[in-house]
Amino acid sequence: MSLFLTNVLLGFSIALPVGTVTIEMTKQGLKNGFWHGWMVGVGGMTVDFLLMLALFLGLAPILAAPTIQTGMWLLGAIFLMYIAYDSIKNADKQITLGGEKTTKRLASSYKNGLLVAVSPSNLVFWISVFGTFLSSSFAEGSELSFIVAGLGVLAGIQVHDVGLMSIVAGTRKVVNETVVKWVSIGAGLVLSYFAIVFFVRFLSRIF
Repeated sequence: MSLFLTNVLLGFSIALPVGTVTIEMTKQGLKNGFWHGWMVGVGGMTVDFLLMLALFLGLAPILAAPTIQTGMWLLGAIFLMYIAYDSIKNADKQITLGGEKTTKRLASSYKNGLLVAVSPSNLVFWISVFGTFLSSSFAEGSELSFIVAGLGVLAGIQVHDVGLMSIVAGTRKVVNETVVKWVSIGAGLVLSYFAIVFFVRFLSRIF
């Protein structure tokens, strides 16, 4: 229980800094409500879970390979630019304010969460933090410790996501369509910046 709670705090702390998933969560939360913002977070956490599973199965050295990471930088840039373009293009569409019913599918928000979470920084985190922990756990013959720690981190991320979306859902009730439109445009511009940073990192690895 102590190990689990410690890693809940770790997961919460990891999720606090504003990143690509947080930006997309906030945008979707303002435009379409709590559940759409939360589904973006679930999409991001799915990628976290798959990376954790890959580490558990011993794929950390493969994921850490320079060629794999180079490809991840390019994929991340492409996916982020796609989400950024969609965010700016549809800034004044699919807006449902408090009390209205959205027509957007939850699966669409989940897909956005998956795409923005494909990030080499995410990959590096899981390899550096859990790769080290997994090695020591296996050396001590304790696979259960790794599973408990991983579940704790995922629970901490969920605490952050639910808390953030609760705040956004409350804010949504007092904003108008113009504010939501500009938030969407701003989110698109920030995601574009991340996409450019990812692409530059990709080029630096190539050349």
